[in-house]
Amino acid sequence: MADPTSYRPRPGEIPDSPGVYRFRDEHRRVIYVGKAISLRSRLSSYFQDLTNLHPRTATMVTTAASVEWTVVSTEVEALQLEYSWIKEYDPRFNVKYRDDKSYPSLAVTMNEEFPRAQVMRGPKKKGVRYFGPYAHAWAIRETVDLLLRAFPVRTCSAGVFKRAHQVGRPCLLGYIDKCSAPCVGRVTPDEHRELAERFCDFMAGRTGGHMRRLETEMRRASEELEFERAARLRDDIDALRRAMEKNAVVLDDATDADLIALAEDELEAAVQIFHVRGGRVRGQRGWVTDRVEEISSAELVVHAVQQLYGDETGDGGGSAGTGGVPREVLVPVLPEVSESLEQWLADRRGSRVELRVPRRGDKRALLETVERNAKQSLALHKTKRASDLTTRSRALEEIAEALDLESAPLRVECYDISHLQGDDVVGSMVVFEDGLARKSEYRSFTIKGFAGQDDVRAMHEVISRRFRRYLRETEQTGEWVDGDPGDHSSAALPVPDDVTAAGHPASPGEQSPPVGPRDEDGRPRRFAYPPQLVVVDGGPAQVAAARRAMDELGIDDVAVCGLAKRLEEVWLPGDEDPVILPRTSEGLYLLQRVRDEAHRFALRHQRGRRAKAVRRGPLDEVPGLGETRRKALLRHFGSLKRLREATVEEICEVPGVGRHTAEKVAAALAAGSTRPAVNTATGEIIEN
Repeated sequence: MADPTSYRPRPGEIPDSPGVYRFRDEHRRVIYVGKAISLRSRLSSYFQDLTNLHPRTATMVTTAASVEWTVVSTEVEALQLEYSWIKEYDPRFNVKYRDDKSYPSLAVTMNEEFPRAQVMRGPKKKGVRYFGPYAHAWAIRETVDLLLRAFPVRTCSAGVFKRAHQVGRPCLLGYIDKCSAPCVGRVTPDEHRELAERFCDFMAGRTGGHMRRLETEMRRASEELEFERAARLRDDIDALRRAMEKNAVVLDDATDADLIALAEDELEAAVQIFHVRGGRVRGQRGWVTDRVEEISSAELVVHAVQQLYGDETGDGGGSAGTGGVPREVLVPVLPEVSESLEQWLADRRGSRVELRVPRRGDKRALLETVERNAKQSLALHKTKRASDLTTRSRALEEIAEALDLESAPLRVECYDISHLQGDDVVGSMVVFEDGLARKSEYRSFTIKGFAGQDDVRAMHEVISRRFRRYLRETEQTGEWVDGDPGDHSSAALPVPDDVTAAGHPASPGEQSPPVGPRDEDGRPRRFAYPPQLVVVDGGPAQVAAARRAMDELGIDDVAVCGLAKRLEEVWLPGDEDPVILPRTSEGLYLLQRVRDEAHRFALRHQRGRRAKAVRRGPLDEVPGLGETRRKALLRHFGSLKRLREATVEEICEVPGVGRHTAEKVAAALAAGSTRPAVNTATGEIIEN
């Protein structure tokens, strides 16, 4: 536990201007990011008597070892920089939406020649129209299935589309009239794009014109005695009405708005968002956040808005679906920086955005509904998580007690070795922090230079490579390894020139780029953070190999243990007898989960390498023909059989393939026409 006075900035050093600040721990990892209208006032509030601080704030300032800041011109710039840093560093003491899911959206890929309607998750892509998010992917598929009767747009993947185009036959949806089959030329690209535009208009709430058009066509078909066509149009209208009934009208004035509501207690807060487009609720999502800092409802609103719209760009797409920034954002309380927040949102929408609290009418009633959903979400979350928080803490305490550690191991790394009968040897490293998997810091190792089932030697190599990287990165970034950050004795590595001994900037307002551990491309270096405990999958031999690897590198402050699968025994270096944890122990259960995750990750990497070992037959034997041109040839002709039937002139048509290479390809295919391709890992024959 650090003393905040050891890194407190000197009087008068902090500028009295807007800016963003970062607290870092002893390993230079960012643990908190904040913004302030006055940096001097805000930072001074952290360096007071610890008894006057909120318990979570006190924990943060005692965990930190330095503080630094960046001055900006306006509050809008501060909002943007704070969001960017929180996203980049993922600080442990900032508000985190731990229970946020990857909500699915209905996406229409208008950036393709033949737009496709599909379920999509993850970051938004340019040129794609989004509708949602939805609570479940099946809700999207059900809606799309209803709409395909009236708007038969493409829904197939690129591979299915290409295959249908090659064979000249559409898929099943094309035969049952739920796809216009652009793959076989039933409609032109312009006609299919018009269908996709109508589909998007309907999803965006502009339904009246489409319904009137279909009803007019149905009556005309009936008058012309085309009863079968009239019946199809009648069924299309019924399908659209069923799709519309799924989203009842909640606001009569066809409003485009997002409604944000909160439910909170001393420890956690739930955020619920309703997306209203064209007066209808088109999507819903929610998060629950741990209140790891003392934060007001108004500040929670700011964090929710940043989380919701931080990745939006100024394309003005708020009314096209539930994606984008809408014209109105309705919140339960206005933050102090509401004007700056409106400007920040307007920059992303490309036009004016109003942030306000509804006081009466339908919008107030709908916001109360969102608040009720937030309260229910928080109650459900607390029911599910109450035991989790307790058991994780108990598990870490049991591990610390069983292994005789000074404190609970907040960062645990586990290593496993995987191979196929001694070939394709790989290693895995998984990371658990506070008892939870931190998948962004998983790493895999490819072990070359020897073969055979020598797990002990492989474990020694993996541990050596991991901690050599740790030492190299700490040396390159000037981090301290032992002792106090301000200690310049031989036990500590030098502090960077642009940071003083106390860890804060040497001159007020003038900041050089962040000095944390980073790769050449600017990304944080994950190997620079040491664990408190290393777990290896195996018994005494593997544990001894791991300990020996760290001793050779001079790493003596990291505990090591092994978990043997046979009897789930915990082994410590040099001990003749294992540590036996009770079968009902939460500590043993956590070690098993860590070990199983390392095994899963290693097996996944090993199988991936085996898949790459599949030979493509005679093409592998053509001198000078690399992987890129092999793929280009197979992509151009569709299969090895068609490539074998092609002439030298036809092979020359592939970009990057000259006549000399084409002749060698044709000769190799002719010579190997009777020799099947073989999987070098399993020995199985692969059909050409």
